[in-house]
Amino acid sequence: MKKSYYLLSLTIPLAIFISFWLGGVLSYFAVVYAFVFLPLLEFFLPVLKENKTLSEEEQIKDHIYFDVILWIMVPVQYGLLFWFCHLYENPDLGMMERIGLISAMGLGCGVLGINAAHELGHRSHPLEQVLAKLLLTTSLYWHFFIEHNKGHHKNVSTPLDPETSRLNENLYAFWLRSIKESFFSAFKIDPKEMKKAVMLEILFMIFLYFFFGERALVGFILSAIVGIILLESVNYIEHYGLMRKETTPGRYEKVLPHHSWNSDHPLSRAVLFELSRHSDHHSNVGRKYQILRHHDSSPELPTGYPGMILLALIPPLWFRVMNKKVLESRAP
Repeated sequence: MKKSYYLLSLTIPLAIFISFWLGGVLSYFAVVYAFVFLPLLEFFLPVLKENKTLSEEEQIKDHIYFDVILWIMVPVQYGLLFWFCHLYENPDLGMMERIGLISAMGLGCGVLGINAAHELGHRSHPLEQVLAKLLLTTSLYWHFFIEHNKGHHKNVSTPLDPETSRLNENLYAFWLRSIKESFFSAFKIDPKEMKKAVMLEILFMIFLYFFFGERALVGFILSAIVGIILLESVNYIEHYGLMRKETTPGRYEKVLPHHSWNSDHPLSRAVLFELSRHSDHHSNVGRKYQILRHHDSSPELPTGYPGMILLALIPPLWFRVMNKKVLESRAP
């Protein structure tokens, strides 16, 4: 994974740009790129399990190149969102093109508005945390910043965590449970911050309404819902069926690499800022994306994230593939 490889993260906003620019049937270009082209390509590409040496990590862990790629997702996401609102307000658009535009913007809300915000939200610098919240506002999911950092990382792979999917829980049931429980969990963790978050999201929607109109606001809300569903689908595949042992009532063993599903498939790694090296992320929360490691003890997903999301959409197939892997991961 050379430095230039992470420029692949820009292919998602580029695909969204193409969807907006070409319109019509090609408004579906972004979703086809993400959920047809990438999974097919990853099926044939080898996994990359190699880790950087300690000296290599030292050279790149604070290199501004990797930060800049992340930071530019903020103006890119806002630019795409405002362009989307301008396009969507057009009364002459047909229903199929509107759905295509929503699918493209929804991809942006999930990958840029939430995933890039996830990486920024784990940074200690106040400005980067502000950037994370700005991105989350474009997905109406600011509470993720609170629940994920202060709840999920503490309670992951336990019954206390809304974002950990249970064995034999299907994706659709998980969406409903996780979205609802995560929201209320964030309110319980930090009610003052949550009230501010809700107010700012409402103000942002009012801003879009006055500058672009009612149609654009509805399109934005639908796109945000698509982004939220994408995020929760990723949550579903990251910890499915993996549980930490309860050492004493209400207390659990330390979070270890085998409590998260890992994927070393190269396109998912590059496009999603190494999110798929999820085992190391939970074991070493402060690690920046460019130095996350592979662990031999981590259970491995059969393919990258886009392909796994597609598999999860068909629960019988998901259970057939993944339940066996869960049992294997629990074997001594």
